[in-house]
Amino acid sequence: MRSFLSLPGRSTKPREEGLTHVLDKGLGLRQVEDMLATASSYIDIVKFGWGTGYLTQNIEAKIEAYREAGIATCFGGTLLELAIIQGRFDEYRRLLRRLNMTHVELSTGIIELTIEERQKYVRALARDFVVFSEVGSKDAQHIIPPYRWVEMVEADLAAGSWRVICEARESGTVGIYHSNGEVKAGLIEEIVARVDVSRLLFEAPQKAQQAWLVQKFGPNVNLGNIPSSDVIALETVRVGLRADTMADLFDVASWNARRADPAATPLTGANAHRRSR
Repeated sequence: MRSFLSLPGRSTKPREEGLTHVLDKGLGLRQVEDMLATASSYIDIVKFGWGTGYLTQNIEAKIEAYREAGIATCFGGTLLELAIIQGRFDEYRRLLRRLNMTHVELSTGIIELTIEERQKYVRALARDFVVFSEVGSKDAQHIIPPYRWVEMVEADLAAGSWRVICEARESGTVGIYHSNGEVKAGLIEEIVARVDVSRLLFEAPQKAQQAWLVQKFGPNVNLGNIPSSDVIALETVRVGLRADTMADLFDVASWNARRADPAATPLTGANAHRRSR
C-alpha cells in the first residue's frame, strides 16, 4: 500500500532496537510461510517456545524458511535448562551448530543458578552465538526483589548477553507483570533507572502490556513472546494505528482543542505526532 500518513519513525532490519520477538509454539510450515508473506519485515527473531522445537518434525525446514526471510531463530530457554540438568550442555551447543542457529536463550525459570554460574554459561555461549539471557522466575510465588533483577541483568550484559529478556511467560502473568497481567511499573522503573532500555527485551504477550510499554518507551522498545497471530497488530500499536497508542503517539488532545477553535490551523504532517524514539 502506498504511504500517505505521517507515522512515528521505526527502525528497519537488521534492527538493534525496536525488536519484535515472536513465539512459535508449533506452527506448521505452511502457517510459517503465510506469516512471512504478510509480516516478515516486522519480525526480527522467532523463538520455538519452551521445548516445542525439540519435538517438531520439520524443524530444519522451518529454520530455513525463517532464515531466508532474514529472521533469526532460537529454542526456548527451558530446553537449555533441561540440558544443563542432564549434563548435556556441550551436546546442546552441537545441536545449535548442526542446525546453523545463530541465537540462543539462557533462562533460569525452573533451575537455580548463582550470578557467577549464569555468567559462566553466558560467556561459553557468547563465543559461538548471539545470547539472549532471561531474568525472572516462571513461578508467580517466587518474588525477585528489584535490586536482584538489576544485579542479574547487569551481570549478564557484562558477561556477553546481547539482550536480556524480562520474563513474563506465554501468559504474561509472572515476572514483570502481576497475576492479572497488570504491569509492575515500579519494578520496570527501577530496572531502567540502571540499565539502558535498548539492552532489554520485555516479554509482552498481551495487547495492554504492549501498549503500556510503547507509551512508556516509544515505538522502538524491544518486545517479546508476541503471539504469531499478533505481529501486524503489534506493529499498529507501535506506530499509533490502534486506538490504544494513537492518543499518546500523536497529539490528539491538541487536534481536538484546535477543532474547537475555527480560527486555528489544523495540525498536519510531522507536527501531528508527539514522539518517535
